[in-house]
Amino acid sequence: MGSRNRDGEGRRSGAVVMRGGPQKRPTEDQRLLQENADPEFLHTDTWRTLRIQGEFVEGFDALAGVGPAVTVFGSARVPRNDHYYRLARRLAARLVDEGFAIITGGGPGIMEAANRGAKEAGGLSIGCNIELPFEQGLNDYVDLGMEFRYFFVRKVMFMKYAEAFCIFPGGFGTLDELFESLTLIQTGKVEHFPVVLFGRGYWQGLLDWIAQQPLDEGKISPADVDLFTVTDDVDEATATILKRREARLEALRSQAQTEHALKKAQARSG
Repeated sequence: MGSRNRDGEGRRSGAVVMRGGPQKRPTEDQRLLQENADPEFLHTDTWRTLRIQGEFVEGFDALAGVGPAVTVFGSARVPRNDHYYRLARRLAARLVDEGFAIITGGGPGIMEAANRGAKEAGGLSIGCNIELPFEQGLNDYVDLGMEFRYFFVRKVMFMKYAEAFCIFPGGFGTLDELFESLTLIQTGKVEHFPVVLFGRGYWQGLLDWIAQQPLDEGKISPADVDLFTVTDDVDEATATILKRREARLEALRSQAQTEHALKKAQARSG
């Protein structure tokens, strides 16, 4: 079993399937961002806005009821015999045992490993795929899959429905997700949630540079370096995520108790 990219199944572009082999067709992101001197864009962008809105609605509708989930990122180029493939598979299974669904980008490599681990453990395995010029289809271990045209819509789904990010070695896409999550946490745009980096050896050069350049030069604060956890251990990663979940549940219990006490006090005074 592997990633679906067979000629018989065709290439997807949203709801459209194109058969007959790979076709280099502009993606919706390319159409949105490219310059166009033709005033026709004044009309097509209006419709594109509705299409973007439709993607949000479909994503929210599909994921609203999944419950607690963890998003796993990492390279699509990791083979099945790779150490990190095995780790991602084990991690996903462990998180499923703790009651989490698993969300990935739905492709091969680390994404497939995490979806596979979730499915084999009997949990919900979710894949949020993206339209690319030469598309990689959803891997065969996805139970709930979506095909997005726009990267930014897909990113919202990753962020909105996850209680933690687990980030394995990867390329530009993985780095993009890592720094976007850290930026949103740092600026207070989202509640602080666990960001776990897997692979000390892989990430160490980046961590050294962060300490020697941005931190040393005062471009980030010392607290920013504590926004993520680096590990090679599935148990440590799971414990980090569970600790945050318990703290969040405790805060909700405390809030509920406070509201209950206030209602009782108001009832007595009334």
